[in-house]
Amino acid sequence: MAAQAFSSLADNALFIAAIALILELNGPDWMAPIMKWSFALAYVVLAAFVGAVADSFPKGRVMFATNALKVTGCLLMFLYASVGVPGEYQTYLVCIAYGLVGVGAAAYSPAKYGIVTEMLPPELLVKGNSWIEGLTVFSIILGTVLGGVLISPAASSFFLEHHVIGGWVHTPAEAAILVIACVYLIAAACNLLIPNTHVHYPPQQKNVIKLTKTFASYVRVLWQDKLGQISLAVTTLFWGAGAVLQLIVIEWGKQHLGYRLDEASMLMGVAAVGTVVGSILAGRIPLRKALTVLPIGALMGVVVLFMPVVHSTWSVYSILLLTGGLAGFFVVPMNALLQHRGHVLLSAGHSIAVQNFNEQLNILLMVAVYTLMLWLEMPINTVIVLFGLLVAILMLIFMRWSRRNLSANPSLRDQIGQEGHGKALNQH
Repeated sequence: MAAQAFSSLADNALFIAAIALILELNGPDWMAPIMKWSFALAYVVLAAFVGAVADSFPKGRVMFATNALKVTGCLLMFLYASVGVPGEYQTYLVCIAYGLVGVGAAAYSPAKYGIVTEMLPPELLVKGNSWIEGLTVFSIILGTVLGGVLISPAASSFFLEHHVIGGWVHTPAEAAILVIACVYLIAAACNLLIPNTHVHYPPQQKNVIKLTKTFASYVRVLWQDKLGQISLAVTTLFWGAGAVLQLIVIEWGKQHLGYRLDEASMLMGVAAVGTVVGSILAGRIPLRKALTVLPIGALMGVVVLFMPVVHSTWSVYSILLLTGGLAGFFVVPMNALLQHRGHVLLSAGHSIAVQNFNEQLNILLMVAVYTLMLWLEMPINTVIVLFGLLVAILMLIFMRWSRRNLSANPSLRDQIGQEGHGKALNQH
């Protein structure tokens, strides 16, 4: 839990610092979502392989190696000037470096979630996920606040005037990225303390083509499962929408509220506070009742529609707190249901890799659409309305889909929470 908290803290702080670096390099507004796109691309490209890696080694060691890779990405990001990259290509190097951090995150995720299913029985998965997601979102709050603080005028002056740090970096964003690299090192140290669960899986395939074909079969297994397909669709929508909402809130803060980047980043932290509360409350929902939270997702999309009409500080904070709270309350049970079905049908590492593949593929799609909207110079409030309507309508469709599945096969409710041992994986 500590390792996840520090790693997530650094991930979210780095996003703010990287945006600040792009602004320092006079990059266009659409470069920030492109950076997010490069991060998600790593998840999609590596999805067929990271599950096998997570299930081949002790997961604590996998997490250590991936955090070390994130440190490498940080160093590459603020060394752009030292290697003589021409000015017009410096922002692209920042995107590539952030993509390398994404490679580390893609390999980290199956190990992070997989170890939860190895250590906890099904009846404790929602509670375990509640703690993991609560800490993760709490680290998102601290991470976004940390990113905003590190690029603020006061902190920047301190770092740049420091007799040691000032000799390494030259701009506020570079100083922030160097500090964030140290946070990744702390996370890596925590990874070394994670115990070996001694859970062993069948020998993992090493042939790239066979791995890809096998992974495609795993994707089909989860999408064909009547419980897995609903939870997979909902979590895929949630994380895609969450990635876009993160970008929207920053741009909304700048355009609608007139905030600086460090001030706008605090708004993301406010929404994350609500998500922590929602995640904790969701921990009381038993796994067998996970599907009952679907209407909360549709309500979240409706609440987002009120963002363009609020201006005062308290109304802005209230709408973001409510949005975050609804998000946390409905995604934690759905995430636990998906992990349980994946663990029953496949294995911990492979099921999380399938989940990440679908979620990040949706992030690629939704962020690409958002980038196009910025490129077309659409007003941010128009983007918000379209975004809220999309989320609400899709959640209503998923609710109808879920009811149809349960009506056609009432025994599905009894399958939630049952033990399994990777049946489809063993058969394959």
